[in-house]
Amino acid sequence: MSALRLIAWNEWRLIRRSAVARAALFMLLALSAIAAFTSIAHRDESDALRARFQAQADAEFDGQPARHPHRMVHYGHFVFRPLPALAAFDPGVDAFTGSAIFLEGHRQNSANFGDVRQSSLLARFGQLTPAFVLQVLGPLVLVFIGFGTIARERESGTLRFLKAQGIAARTLLAGKALAIGGIAALLLLPALLSLGWLVLAEQAPLSGALLLAACYTAYLAFWVAAVVAASAIARDARSALMALLGLWALTTILMPRIAPDIALAATPLQTRLETDIAIHEDLRRIGDSHNPDDRHFAAFKAATLARYGVTSVEDLPVNYRGLLAMEGERITAQLFGEYAADQSSRQRRQGALATGFGLLSPAIALRSASMALAGTDLDGHQRFLDQAEVYRYAIVQGLNRLQAEAVTYADDGSRNKDPEAARRVRIDPRHWHDVPDFTYRAAPLAERVQAAAPGMALLLFWLIAGVFTLRFAARRIAEAL
Repeated sequence: MSALRLIAWNEWRLIRRSAVARAALFMLLALSAIAAFTSIAHRDESDALRARFQAQADAEFDGQPARHPHRMVHYGHFVFRPLPALAAFDPGVDAFTGSAIFLEGHRQNSANFGDVRQSSLLARFGQLTPAFVLQVLGPLVLVFIGFGTIARERESGTLRFLKAQGIAARTLLAGKALAIGGIAALLLLPALLSLGWLVLAEQAPLSGALLLAACYTAYLAFWVAAVVAASAIARDARSALMALLGLWALTTILMPRIAPDIALAATPLQTRLETDIAIHEDLRRIGDSHNPDDRHFAAFKAATLARYGVTSVEDLPVNYRGLLAMEGERITAQLFGEYAADQSSRQRRQGALATGFGLLSPAIALRSASMALAGTDLDGHQRFLDQAEVYRYAIVQGLNRLQAEAVTYADDGSRNKDPEAARRVRIDPRHWHDVPDFTYRAAPLAERVQAAAPGMALLLFWLIAGVFTLRFAARRIAEAL
């Protein structure tokens, strides 16, 4: 047996004899298994619930009786975002952003029914998922198991005996890292099994699952290197433990909490009330379709009459009120789109700044890459908002077009005082069935990999830094001996 494997085997033997190490390892493995089962069950239940609500909303919209088309514009429709399969591994921002949007005419609504808004504040501190266990608890277990791996040899005086036997410092550290790496692989096993299940049973993309596994492997490999290096550089085991706990608390707990706050302060967002006030002011400046003296809509009326070659709206071959509704919706949708694009741009800048803190925290780098690969990052949510808005606009303009083409101008103006006119403006409900159902299209894997690239690059940086730290620690030991 080579010296490298002999050192690793001896370290494993010592770990097996440690009651604390066995207990920590057993508890984390049990917690990882529980996290995998509960997270997959929660994702499946949540996705099935959203699908059921979506089917119910579609059925209720299709089942509306004969109505005036503009009534249907204000009746509205709900759409729900389905969860990607890999959300069972890393749910990302889904608990914070909401899963459903109410679509109606003349406005863009935000997503609602996020888990954090409907549960206790404890949900803000992390859900029990395989990603959370590996990101936060996995490094902590490696710290408690491996903090004394080299310091113990120094305190017992066996380092000089190892050198006398011809064991090089690099070989010693490599053997210790191999032993702690075996523990890390054991910690990673439940998560890998859950990813395999998601690929086989939930049709999760194999490439995305493999990239996720690679990212978490690199993250734990960094912590293996950090634990062994700290144990080699520190004066004693206690100093190594305190340094590693400080590193864990700073990079895993503190930095991921303050980075979003710094990003928010650097690129503030308008509140919902401020946005609504600004939009209403812009609408008043642009034009009011209910004001016959409004300059924009007076020009629109003149252009419409000229296009059809008539002198009054009563002579138009279509219902002018429907055309007016279409123009009003076009203006409001464009305005809402501009505000939504500005907010999305600000959020992207916030996300980029927060990800940049991955230079100070491998946990931030991993979270960025993990959410992007799982399809549960902010880009995935924004994709849902964009598709929902395209769908909303198509529905509303389709209904406005029905008002223009299926309802006469005379009946439209008399429906509140003439019962017969009120009956005629209620068009055949088959038109509601003609509205296509909403279908969310997730980002292709190439886009997700591109979004995860900054986080993966930062993870590679940390892994290389861990390797160089190990080499530095090996030189320190060689010089000391």
